[in-house]
Amino acid sequence: MRLGGSQGAAGVALALGMAATAPAAPAAGVAPHEVEGDGIEQPLLGLRGDPARGRAIVADRRTGLCLLCHQAPLPEERSPGNLSSDLSGAGSRWTAAQLRLRIVDARRLNPASVMPSFHRTEGLSRVSATWRGRPILDAQQVEDVVAYLEGLK
Repeated sequence: MRLGGSQGAAGVALALGMAATAPAAPAAGVAPHEVEGDGIEQPLLGLRGDPARGRAIVADRRTGLCLLCHQAPLPEERSPGNLSSDLSGAGSRWTAAQLRLRIVDARRLNPASVMPSFHRTEGLSRVSATWRGRPILDAQQVEDVVAYLEGLK
């Protein structure tokens, strides 16, 4: 799926059923975390990520949703998105802390981002009943994706 332009961005935001308001404290199902500058230094719940599981999450269009907007070094996956940055080299561009914040709540860095807040439940609107009160990714999945992206140097 290739998306582009403002209609593509709006479509992704609507398809994901999320729009952000002000950042909120962690809620049920969301691991406590502290944002320091442009990152979250400590792994969520002290968990260690598994790059292989993270790769599977990034590749899965039903779980991670990453390929709706991003290209990634996943040659077996066809038609990646082109709405946002290529994930190749992500580990060279950002630290683990920076990657973690971008996954947990990208809107902390850019309130206009169409990237969903994968580990936030409060302060969102137009969330489908299926996802209300539930993060898209749990703490372990966040850490798995961070481990995978951090290895892309």
